[in-house]
Amino acid sequence: MKIKTLVLSLALTAAPALAFAEGCNHVKEKQAMSCATGTSYDSGTQSCLPVST
Repeated sequence: MKIKTLVLSLALTAAPALAFAEGCNHVKEKQAMSCATGTSYDSGTQSCLPVST
């Protein structure tokens, strides 16, 4: 009986941590860069630069 109680308590303790780890993919996702009108994103400088025609 003690082993079952120990296993159950460990499972219930670890469940929130495992659920949180599963939902932490926001760090890996990249968000699209948006620049003002007349500028474009330059990946080299990682900033918006004016568009020259």
